[in-house]
Amino acid sequence: MAGNSKAKLGIGVIGCGNISMTYLRNAALFAGVELRACADISADTAALRAREYGIRALSVDQLLADPEVDLVLNLTVPAVHFDVTMSALSAGKHVFTEKPLATSAADGRILVAEAKRRGLRLGSAPDTFLGAAGRRARRLMDEGAIGRPVSGTAFMMGRGMEHWHPNPQFYYQPGGGPVFDMGPYYLTMMVNLLGPVVRVMAMATKGQEERLITADGPFKNTRFKVGTPTNILSLLEFQSGATVNFGASWDVFRHSNHPIELHGTEGSLRLPDPDTFGGTVSLSEHGADWRGFESDGELYGARNWPFNAPDRANYRMLGVADLARGLEEGRPSRASGELALHVLEIMEAILQSGESRQSVSIDTQFTPPSRLDEDEARSFLA
Repeated sequence: MAGNSKAKLGIGVIGCGNISMTYLRNAALFAGVELRACADISADTAALRAREYGIRALSVDQLLADPEVDLVLNLTVPAVHFDVTMSALSAGKHVFTEKPLATSAADGRILVAEAKRRGLRLGSAPDTFLGAAGRRARRLMDEGAIGRPVSGTAFMMGRGMEHWHPNPQFYYQPGGGPVFDMGPYYLTMMVNLLGPVVRVMAMATKGQEERLITADGPFKNTRFKVGTPTNILSLLEFQSGATVNFGASWDVFRHSNHPIELHGTEGSLRLPDPDTFGGTVSLSEHGADWRGFESDGELYGARNWPFNAPDRANYRMLGVADLARGLEEGRPSRASGELALHVLEIMEAILQSGESRQSVSIDTQFTPPSRLDEDEARSFLA
């Protein structure tokens, strides 16, 4: 991008499945980015999305060679995140990828090193921590609202995918499971608020050896074998000294645990589901009643999604807008490859600890992203 701040970062989307519609629709909200092209393993799917959003449908190779594409938005399935991101970096493109960064920390490290070597930006979902609830929580933590963080809990619990997803088998194989699938939202939010994790202990089990698909589709009423733990309880030790109990399970019908609660020397903080950009953040100072901070009226907190989940805020693309601005200003982007790599290392350590029954250390140095203040967040809007 030239020094001219009016230049927009040209975006090429690879992977035109379900999640792509969110990104494609949201691109228009942001000032520094512009959709230019899309590609998919299915040419028909790419052509359909291209028509809907007035962009060009290309093959993957054409998109990677296209001079109008400055950044590749990698929305493919996790198993090929590494290959697609590596190809894009090799073609001299910046990359923003859906989570996880890769399916192993070793692959994640290769990507971060390659982007650095080439002087390219690498970013990764989730960017939900930049939403209204995440910004509010970060501001309260930075202001010392709960004092020095001591402990906390985080729970991502449900009954799995097979009752709604037509082909859920892949969720239950190595590289899947609740930690890899949903962990990035919870762990990214906690690292943003508490800093890096240095040690992990975990116990991992399977609720069922095989599962029955009840969702409509070609596999309805068939069973499949479970190849990865589906119920994981872990303890995270942060560099700051804080310790958090993180549970991730697809063996739970109903529960009443809050997504994230943090407790410090001066009070407690309660956060909404980190898979959304909004929701209510609540603070109890010195044991007083919870005081709620709503985000419906806040920037990137308003409920904006017309279908599937009209009850929530969805501003996926915010991390790409922040990356574009960081590139222009020569500062690090917040939803960075380094942040995603640290989260990937934590997830891998959780599963390793579950298997070895030993604690696992995480040694890499990592600096959490700078706080996104309200004026800067507003300046991303078109």
